[in-house]
Amino acid sequence: MKLCLIGDRGHVSYVFQSLAEVPEVRIAGVSMGCQDSPSGLLAHCAEAGFRPPVFDDWREMLDKVQPALVCVCGPFESHAEMCAECLRRGIHVFCEKPVAIDLESFAELERVYREERANGARFVSMVGMRYEPAFYTAYGMVQDGTIGRIKLMDARKSYRFGGSRPDYYRSRSTYGGTIPWVGSHAMDWVLHFTGQGVERFNAYQTRADNFGYGDLEVAAVCQIVTTGGVLASVTMDFLRPAKAPTHGDDRLRLVGTAGVLEIREEVIHLIDGDGERTIVPPAPPRRLFSDFALELLGGRPALVTDRDTLELTRLCLLVQQAADQAYST
Repeated sequence: MKLCLIGDRGHVSYVFQSLAEVPEVRIAGVSMGCQDSPSGLLAHCAEAGFRPPVFDDWREMLDKVQPALVCVCGPFESHAEMCAECLRRGIHVFCEKPVAIDLESFAELERVYREERANGARFVSMVGMRYEPAFYTAYGMVQDGTIGRIKLMDARKSYRFGGSRPDYYRSRSTYGGTIPWVGSHAMDWVLHFTGQGVERFNAYQTRADNFGYGDLEVAAVCQIVTTGGVLASVTMDFLRPAKAPTHGDDRLRLVGTAGVLEIREEVIHLIDGDGERTIVPPAPPRRLFSDFALELLGGRPALVTDRDTLELTRLCLLVQQAADQAYST
């Protein structure tokens, strides 16, 4: 299976984390999709044992290499165009989230996907936190009924700003917004853990004190009601202190009819009919990229589906739109 890589913005590292688990896959071409240097991406390829050709034009790469699978991590504003072109050619897509940064490009991408479904191309986004030990284990516990029926959720995504970020974070036209970029993982928890759609929502955001980064929202809060009546709140920010021990602070609290489950600092805290206990989760038997690639090669279904990708993207963009229309500082 020939794999091509477009860009290294975001989480292309997901590919290299589990590429060795699918020896049938080989990296056959690299293109940045912009003026970014390919040196870092080529270094990762070399470390994995590949020395692929570099193409200035990503479409030329698709023409000449004719890959079965493409990893899209190019400019955020180009994700939808790149994914749509791959799908038209019957190429499977593994894309950084969000797969589109505005509702117009998403509508076109979704149209192409639905029209081209007959060619069998699959299309998933990088919601890798489903595969993190605590979240993977907690999902299994919820499915087993450990806390009964979920009634309330509280999700948190907090990141370090990191001192400086590339200039494309300064503009909505090239960044897309903090809700779809930072908040997408937490939005995915709402959809994934409940197994439900969204009935209504509202959202607020602020750009004040954003370190001089133009359009970048430094914090946001969303409230969601699912189709099954679960009440969820989601917060996200770029305000985690520089000296914090980790880049991200990812937390989830699930309140059910039979117990309360919390994920914090990569550990599960559970209170149920048997009392309170702490669970240190084991490493999951699956990892994001290899899980998808193995499914394409005829293995078991991956944890992330095309439908998940479309529903999550739509939700993030609609919530971003709601925050834009609401009062924002």
